[in-house]
Amino acid sequence: MTEKELQLVLEEGEGYRIEFKETFSGLDKEMVAFANASGGRIYLGISDDNKITGVSVSNKLKSQVQDIANNCQPPIKITIDEYENILIITVREGEDKPYKCTSGFYTRVGPNSQKLSRDEIVEFFQSEGKIRYDELSNLKFDSETHFDIKKFDKFLRLAGISRVMDTADILVNLGAAERQEGKLIFSNTGVLFFAKNLQDIYYHTAVVCALYKGNEKVDVLDRRDFNEDIIGNIDGAMNFLKQYIPLRYEMTGEPRRREIPEIPYEALREAVINAVAHRDYFEKGSNVMVEMFDERIEISNFGGLVKGLKPEDFGKKSVLRNPNIANFLHRIGYIEKMGTGINKMQRAMKTAGLQPIQFEFGNFFTAIFKRTVNTKNGAENGTVCGKIVDMKAFKKIDKEILNGAVFGAVKEGTITRLQKILYALDEKSFLKISHLVLKSGIPRRTLQRDLALLKKNRLVVFKGSPKTGGYMLTEKGKKLAREIIE
Repeated sequence: MTEKELQLVLEEGEGYRIEFKETFSGLDKEMVAFANASGGRIYLGISDDNKITGVSVSNKLKSQVQDIANNCQPPIKITIDEYENILIITVREGEDKPYKCTSGFYTRVGPNSQKLSRDEIVEFFQSEGKIRYDELSNLKFDSETHFDIKKFDKFLRLAGISRVMDTADILVNLGAAERQEGKLIFSNTGVLFFAKNLQDIYYHTAVVCALYKGNEKVDVLDRRDFNEDIIGNIDGAMNFLKQYIPLRYEMTGEPRRREIPEIPYEALREAVINAVAHRDYFEKGSNVMVEMFDERIEISNFGGLVKGLKPEDFGKKSVLRNPNIANFLHRIGYIEKMGTGINKMQRAMKTAGLQPIQFEFGNFFTAIFKRTVNTKNGAENGTVCGKIVDMKAFKKIDKEILNGAVFGAVKEGTITRLQKILYALDEKSFLKISHLVLKSGIPRRTLQRDLALLKKNRLVVFKGSPKTGGYMLTEKGKKLAREIIE
């Protein structure tokens, strides 16, 4: 250090990375605060009012300073320099945060070293990855009441794990539970995978799927909340997407034609799995969201990039926020744990001739898939497989005809909806309810009530299984449709 540099330091005074001290008192506190923040320098021999008071610099003094650094938990790395009668202690930013001295945990706030409260310490540990949600024990989870042995057996089959030990031993070896005072206590990973119903334990672990009318979060056509277990949440979200993603067909010369979705399922599935595996589960005010708009699909989770991962490293390096959850998903073949997921997603989009996925970082991590279907006026008319239903094709409806058909007075809004349903079914002999939602633009729950009314009056009939079946007009329904539709 030169005289000029010292004068500049004195003029600037104490700050986020500069601390002046006259004596040893509280030196460990200042070291810990800098190590827990961005590092800094302590000038021993300068008063708070920027006056040089000086100290007797000796090897003994330097040894005492080093001992103070070594006695912190964990030891703090420092370098010691001197300028005349001033000892300059450079504290490096810690690589193993948080650091503690005998009086507690401290961090740097502006020009001051501030002691952390209990909640701030917990938050600090979480942000530094010292406390992992998936490894914590869950005392609310009762193995007798909440554990689902069928889900556990399914996991073992998928993972290729044989039952050479009893259930409790396997759970302990997997890291899904541990024995405490003779009881089997589940970790959050065990809860997420093997709960009979996650909703009984946690609300924030759900995957919420929504289909919107148009491109804004205003009119919800369909919504499903999946919160039984982590595997069911992933599979449920994918089934929801498959219900509403348009398909085109390619003839291959084989008896079975090839189905090509608007957006590759493998890319969407990878995004859903990433959201579930890497979300910040300490935040209990949000869920994983899978949202479908006319022009895009957004899959988002709370928790931006994992600490230690820079934006320029995204897609190149892998850092796990929930390593135990990731390990379980890896065992059953849902992820590879090699940081290849992002590249696989982008490759699938490129192969399909689609725009690259857009990623947004912040408090939330969001993957945005641009859609390619022609959805112009789709919010008003509804679409199925990209085909737009023009509601202007209707005649002005005769209320008496429709009221008579359903045996009672029908409100104006209901008349319009029934008209849309009859038109959709008249055009296509068989439609799943998910396609009717898209084609009519009627929210799913309202549509189900309207279909129940039409079914009750023998105008429509449901054919097939609950999962794959759909609705079609009866002869009476076809006759009515011809009367009210040009």
